[in-house]
Amino acid sequence: MTNAEFISRIVPFAIADMQRSHIAASLTIAQAALECGWGNSGLTVKANNLFGIKGSGPAGSIAIRTTEYLNGKPFLVTAAFRVYHDWGESVADHSAVLIGGVSWNRGLYSRVIGVNGQTAAREIAAAGYATDPNYAAKLIRIMDSYNLYLFDEVKEDEEMSAEDKQKLANLETEVKELRVLLAGLTVSRDTIKTGVQEQGQAIKNVTDRLTAIEGRAVMNIPPWAEPAVNAAVAAGLLDTPAGGSYDFYRLLTVLNRAGLLVTGGK
Repeated sequence: MTNAEFISRIVPFAIADMQRSHIAASLTIAQAALECGWGNSGLTVKANNLFGIKGSGPAGSIAIRTTEYLNGKPFLVTAAFRVYHDWGESVADHSAVLIGGVSWNRGLYSRVIGVNGQTAAREIAAAGYATDPNYAAKLIRIMDSYNLYLFDEVKEDEEMSAEDKQKLANLETEVKELRVLLAGLTVSRDTIKTGVQEQGQAIKNVTDRLTAIEGRAVMNIPPWAEPAVNAAVAAGLLDTPAGGSYDFYRLLTVLNRAGLLVTGGK
Protein backbone atom coordinates (compact mmCIF):
# COMPACT_ATOMS: atom_id res chain seq x y z
CA MET A 1 0.00 0.00 0.00
CA THR A 2 1.37 3.40 -0.97
CA ASN A 3 1.20 6.43 1.30
CA ALA A 4 -1.42 8.06 -0.94
CA GLU A 5 -3.55 4.90 -0.90
CA PHE A 6 -3.31 4.75 2.88
CA ILE A 7 -4.44 8.37 3.26
CA SER A 8 -7.32 7.90 0.82
CA ARG A 9 -8.54 4.86 2.74
CA ILE A 10 -8.31 6.27 6.27
CA VAL A 11 -9.61 9.80 5.56
CA PRO A 12 -13.37 8.97 5.70
CA PHE A 13 -12.93 7.24 9.07
CA ALA A 14 -10.75 10.02 10.50
CA ILE A 15 -13.17 12.76 9.42
CA ALA A 16 -16.26 10.93 10.68
CA ASP A 17 -14.53 10.30 14.01
CA MET A 18 -13.40 13.93 14.27
CA GLN A 19 -17.00 15.10 14.03
CA ARG A 20 -17.87 12.90 17.03
CA SER A 21 -14.73 13.15 19.17
CA HIS A 22 -13.33 16.59 18.18
CA ILE A 23 -9.92 15.00 17.72
CA ALA A 24 -8.19 16.52 14.68
CA ALA A 25 -8.30 14.18 11.69
CA SER A 26 -4.72 15.22 10.87
CA LEU A 27 -3.54 13.79 14.21
CA THR A 28 -5.45 10.53 13.72
CA ILE A 29 -4.05 10.04 10.21
CA ALA A 30 -0.47 10.95 11.16
CA GLN A 31 -0.48 8.71 14.24
CA ALA A 32 -1.91 5.79 12.30
CA ALA A 33 0.64 6.25 9.50
CA LEU A 34 3.50 6.31 11.98
CA GLU A 35 2.25 3.45 14.16
CA CYS A 36 1.31 0.99 11.39
CA GLY A 37 3.88 1.81 8.72
CA TRP A 38 1.34 3.38 6.37
CA GLY A 39 -0.97 0.37 6.62
CA ASN A 40 1.68 -2.22 5.87
CA SER A 41 2.39 -3.64 9.33
CA GLY A 42 1.47 -7.26 9.97
CA LEU A 43 -0.86 -6.21 12.78
CA THR A 44 -2.79 -3.89 10.48
CA VAL A 45 -2.97 -6.39 7.62
CA LYS A 46 -4.09 -9.27 9.87
CA ALA A 47 -6.19 -7.43 12.46
CA ASN A 48 -7.09 -3.95 11.11
CA ASN A 49 -5.23 -2.63 14.18
CA LEU A 50 -3.77 0.75 13.18
CA PHE A 51 -2.44 1.90 16.54
CA GLY A 52 -0.99 -1.23 18.16
CA ILE A 53 -3.62 -1.30 20.91
CA LYS A 54 -3.36 -4.43 23.04
CA GLY A 55 -6.15 -6.56 24.50
CA SER A 56 -9.34 -7.98 23.00
CA GLY A 57 -11.21 -5.99 20.36
CA PRO A 58 -14.63 -6.23 18.67
CA ALA A 59 -13.35 -9.13 16.53
CA GLY A 60 -11.27 -10.82 19.23
CA SER A 61 -7.51 -10.79 19.66
CA ILE A 62 -4.37 -12.00 17.95
CA ALA A 63 -1.05 -13.07 19.50
CA ILE A 64 1.96 -11.33 17.99
CA ARG A 65 5.62 -11.16 18.95
CA THR A 66 6.57 -7.64 19.86
CA THR A 67 9.51 -5.74 21.32
CA GLU A 68 9.25 -4.40 24.87
CA TYR A 69 11.81 -2.46 26.89
CA LEU A 70 13.01 -3.07 30.44
CA ASN A 71 15.58 -0.69 31.91
CA GLY A 72 16.26 0.56 28.39
CA LYS A 73 17.00 -2.91 27.02
CA PRO A 74 14.78 -4.49 24.32
CA PHE A 75 13.39 -8.01 24.58
CA LEU A 76 10.78 -9.99 22.64
CA VAL A 77 7.47 -11.04 24.18
CA THR A 78 4.23 -12.50 22.83
CA ALA A 79 1.29 -10.17 23.46
CA ALA A 80 -2.42 -10.14 22.59
CA PHE A 81 -3.52 -7.30 20.33
CA ARG A 82 -7.05 -6.19 19.51
CA VAL A 83 -8.65 -7.31 16.26
CA TYR A 84 -11.16 -5.04 14.48
CA HIS A 85 -13.65 -5.68 11.70
CA ASP A 86 -12.49 -2.58 9.83
CA TRP A 87 -10.32 0.54 10.15
CA GLY A 88 -13.26 2.57 11.41
CA GLU A 89 -13.43 0.49 14.59
CA SER A 90 -9.70 0.92 15.13
CA VAL A 91 -9.91 4.71 14.72
CA ALA A 92 -12.88 4.93 17.11
CA ASP A 93 -11.10 2.79 19.70
CA HIS A 94 -8.00 4.98 19.52
CA SER A 95 -10.12 8.12 20.05
CA ALA A 96 -11.85 6.44 22.99
CA VAL A 97 -8.42 5.96 24.61
CA LEU A 98 -7.58 9.65 24.14
CA ILE A 99 -10.95 10.77 25.49
CA GLY A 100 -11.08 8.32 28.40
CA GLY A 101 -7.42 8.49 29.39
CA VAL A 102 -6.01 5.77 31.63
CA SER A 103 -7.27 4.25 34.87
CA TRP A 104 -5.00 6.42 36.99
CA ASN A 105 -5.63 9.63 35.04
CA ARG A 106 -8.83 9.94 33.01
CA GLY A 107 -7.83 13.41 31.83
CA LEU A 108 -4.35 12.43 30.66
CA TYR A 109 -5.01 13.33 27.03
CA SER A 110 -7.68 16.00 27.59
CA ARG A 111 -5.53 18.73 26.02
CA VAL A 112 -5.50 16.80 22.73
CA ILE A 113 -9.26 17.29 22.29
CA GLY A 114 -10.59 20.23 20.28
CA VAL A 115 -7.24 21.66 19.14
CA ASN A 116 -5.50 21.80 15.76
CA GLY A 117 -3.26 19.03 14.49
CA GLN A 118 0.11 20.52 15.40
CA THR A 119 -1.02 21.43 18.92
CA ALA A 120 -2.55 17.98 19.36
CA ALA A 121 0.72 16.33 18.29
CA ARG A 122 2.69 18.29 20.88
CA GLU A 123 0.13 17.68 23.63
CA ILE A 124 -0.13 13.94 23.05
CA ALA A 125 3.65 13.64 23.14
CA ALA A 126 3.84 15.76 26.30
CA ALA A 127 1.26 13.47 27.94
CA GLY A 128 3.59 10.52 27.41
CA TYR A 129 1.69 8.64 24.70
CA ALA A 130 5.02 7.45 23.29
CA THR A 131 8.52 7.22 24.75
CA ASP A 132 10.15 8.51 21.56
CA PRO A 133 11.43 12.05 22.34
CA ASN A 134 10.92 12.97 18.68
CA TYR A 135 7.33 11.68 18.53
CA ALA A 136 5.67 15.09 18.10
CA ALA A 137 8.19 16.17 15.47
CA LYS A 138 7.60 12.98 13.49
CA LEU A 139 3.83 13.47 13.56
CA ILE A 140 4.09 17.10 12.48
CA ARG A 141 6.48 16.15 9.68
CA ILE A 142 3.88 13.75 8.30
CA MET A 143 1.14 16.39 8.63
CA ASP A 144 3.25 18.96 6.82
CA SER A 145 4.43 16.60 4.07
CA TYR A 146 0.89 15.60 3.09
CA ASN A 147 -0.92 18.78 4.22
CA LEU A 148 -3.23 16.72 6.40
CA TYR A 149 -4.63 19.93 7.89
CA LEU A 150 -7.02 20.08 4.91
CA PHE A 151 -9.02 17.27 6.45
CA ASP A 152 -9.48 19.18 9.70
CA GLU A 153 -11.44 21.84 7.78
CA VAL A 154 -14.11 19.51 6.41
CA LYS A 155 -16.08 19.86 9.66
CA GLU A 156 -17.01 23.41 8.62
CA ASP A 157 -19.16 22.17 5.74
CA GLU A 158 -22.21 21.36 7.86
CA GLU A 159 -24.57 21.82 4.90
CA MET A 160 -22.96 18.94 2.94
CA SER A 161 -24.30 15.40 3.18
CA ALA A 162 -22.10 12.51 4.37
CA GLU A 163 -21.78 11.35 0.76
CA ASP A 164 -20.68 14.80 -0.39
CA LYS A 165 -18.15 15.03 2.45
CA GLN A 166 -16.61 11.72 1.36
CA LYS A 167 -16.41 12.97 -2.22
CA LEU A 168 -14.77 16.15 -0.95
CA ALA A 169 -12.21 14.12 0.99
CA ASN A 170 -11.38 12.09 -2.12
CA LEU A 171 -11.00 15.29 -4.14
CA GLU A 172 -8.71 16.77 -1.48
CA THR A 173 -6.43 13.72 -1.73
CA GLU A 174 -6.34 14.09 -5.51
CA VAL A 175 -5.55 17.80 -5.26
CA LYS A 176 -2.68 17.11 -2.84
CA GLU A 177 -1.15 14.79 -5.43
CA LEU A 178 -1.56 17.47 -8.10
CA ARG A 179 0.08 20.02 -5.80
CA VAL A 180 3.18 17.82 -5.63
CA LEU A 181 3.36 17.89 -9.42
CA LEU A 182 2.71 21.63 -9.56
CA ALA A 183 5.36 22.34 -6.94
CA GLY A 184 8.00 21.01 -9.31
CA LEU A 185 7.26 23.68 -11.89
CA THR A 186 9.52 26.72 -11.63
CA VAL A 187 7.31 29.10 -13.58
CA SER A 188 5.07 31.97 -12.56
CA ARG A 189 1.32 31.76 -12.10
CA ASP A 190 0.80 33.70 -15.35
CA THR A 191 3.00 31.27 -17.25
CA ILE A 192 1.08 28.32 -15.81
CA LYS A 193 -2.19 29.94 -16.85
CA THR A 194 -1.11 30.64 -20.47
CA GLY A 195 1.40 27.85 -21.10
CA VAL A 196 -0.53 24.66 -20.31
CA GLN A 197 0.82 22.64 -23.23
CA GLU A 198 4.45 23.64 -22.57
CA GLN A 199 4.23 22.81 -18.87
CA GLY A 200 3.32 19.15 -19.41
CA GLN A 201 0.59 16.72 -18.62
CA ALA A 202 0.30 17.64 -14.92
CA ILE A 203 -1.26 21.07 -15.60
CA LYS A 204 -3.31 19.76 -18.52
CA ASN A 205 -4.92 17.19 -16.23
CA VAL A 206 -6.12 19.94 -13.87
CA THR A 207 -7.58 21.95 -16.75
CA ASP A 208 -9.25 18.90 -18.32
CA ARG A 209 -10.80 17.92 -14.99
CA LEU A 210 -12.20 21.40 -14.40
CA THR A 211 -13.61 21.46 -17.95
CA ALA A 212 -15.27 18.07 -17.48
CA ILE A 213 -16.78 19.08 -14.15
CA GLU A 214 -18.07 22.37 -15.54
CA GLY A 215 -19.92 20.40 -18.23
CA ARG A 216 -22.16 18.70 -15.67
CA ALA A 217 -25.46 19.96 -14.25
CA VAL A 218 -25.69 23.74 -13.89
CA MET A 219 -26.59 25.40 -10.59
CA ASN A 220 -26.29 28.69 -8.71
CA ILE A 221 -23.25 29.32 -6.53
CA PRO A 222 -23.81 27.57 -3.15
CA PRO A 223 -22.96 29.74 -0.09
CA TRP A 224 -20.14 27.45 1.07
CA ALA A 225 -18.40 27.86 -2.32
CA GLU A 226 -18.52 31.68 -2.43
CA PRO A 227 -15.03 32.21 -0.90
CA ALA A 228 -13.46 29.92 -3.50
CA VAL A 229 -15.40 31.54 -6.37
CA ASN A 230 -14.37 35.02 -5.21
CA ALA A 231 -10.74 33.91 -4.98
CA ALA A 232 -10.85 32.44 -8.50
CA VAL A 233 -12.42 35.62 -9.92
CA ALA A 234 -9.88 37.83 -8.13
CA ALA A 235 -7.07 35.71 -9.52
CA GLY A 236 -8.40 36.10 -13.05
CA LEU A 237 -8.98 32.37 -13.38
CA LEU A 238 -12.78 32.49 -13.69
CA ASP A 239 -14.78 34.82 -15.92
CA THR A 240 -18.32 33.41 -15.42
CA PRO A 241 -18.64 32.19 -11.79
CA ALA A 242 -22.36 31.39 -11.98
CA GLY A 243 -23.77 28.36 -13.76
CA GLY A 244 -21.26 25.71 -12.64
CA SER A 245 -22.06 22.22 -11.38
CA TYR A 246 -22.09 21.11 -7.76
CA ASP A 247 -18.95 19.03 -8.33
CA PHE A 248 -17.25 22.02 -9.96
CA TYR A 249 -17.90 24.25 -6.94
CA ARG A 250 -16.75 21.51 -4.60
CA LEU A 251 -13.46 21.09 -6.50
CA LEU A 252 -13.02 24.87 -6.67
CA THR A 253 -13.37 24.93 -2.86
CA VAL A 254 -10.66 22.27 -2.51
CA LEU A 255 -8.32 24.17 -4.84
CA ASN A 256 -8.88 27.32 -2.77
CA ARG A 257 -8.08 25.51 0.46
CA ALA A 258 -4.99 24.05 -1.14
CA GLY A 259 -3.75 27.57 -1.87
CA LEU A 260 -3.86 27.21 -5.65
CA LEU A 261 -6.26 30.13 -6.24
CA VAL A 262 -3.62 32.71 -5.38
CA THR A 263 -4.21 36.39 -6.02
CA GLY A 264 -0.69 37.63 -5.41
CA GLY A 265 2.08 38.24 -7.89
CA LYS A 266 4.39 35.74 -9.57
